[in-house]
Amino acid sequence: MTPRHDPIPWPTDPADALALQKELRSQVVPAGSPEPIRIAGLDAAYSADGRTIFGAAAALACPSLRFVEGVTAAVPVTFPYIPGLFTFREGPALLTTLDRLSSSPDLLMVHGHGIAHPRRCGIASHLGVVTGIPSVGVADTLLCGEAGETGALRGATAPVTEKGETIGCAVRTSPCVRPVYVSPGHLIDIAGAVRIVLLTTPRFRTPEPLRAAHRLAALARDSAAFR
Repeated sequence: MTPRHDPIPWPTDPADALALQKELRSQVVPAGSPEPIRIAGLDAAYSADGRTIFGAAAALACPSLRFVEGVTAAVPVTFPYIPGLFTFREGPALLTTLDRLSSSPDLLMVHGHGIAHPRRCGIASHLGVVTGIPSVGVADTLLCGEAGETGALRGATAPVTEKGETIGCAVRTSPCVRPVYVSPGHLIDIAGAVRIVLLTTPRFRTPEPLRAAHRLAALARDSAAFR
């Protein structure tokens, strides 16, 4: 299948990666309120030896959340583990999976951060910019900033702020469970990102597109281990 975007260089040197991330930051647009018909959840798993990343893209229809398609890709790890630069470890695998989908999604939901990032360009923002697709970051923990206390009921939110800037939201997706941390990636605002996350979490803490992608990535990893 022909890639849908121009090939991009993936730096293997942290200094080069940092420079590219700062460059892409100026292209991030945390504004918009898309109404996606097809959402692709993106997640990754690592081989036991840490040398291979198994990326997964799970396409779900919206708002029904019907599973439409799932693809995976196994890619060698070429970048060290550095907090804040996860894009350069997992991005190549995730971008490869997107190219393997039969059609482009209307929105990317990435397990990671968008603008709730020290340089306002986490993996969700990076992938959104290079693909031109609206993107949302959903993470289990904060990378930077502080979150206020949310109420206990589903749908309760609290802003994530850093130095007076609101960069995301803590969102209670299920009653009395830990919130997830939601931030715009690209071409969507905070309210739109929260709306999409609540729309895709009818039963569990984690949005359905990410649950499906997580299962696919784990299955690809486990299948490879038994070959």
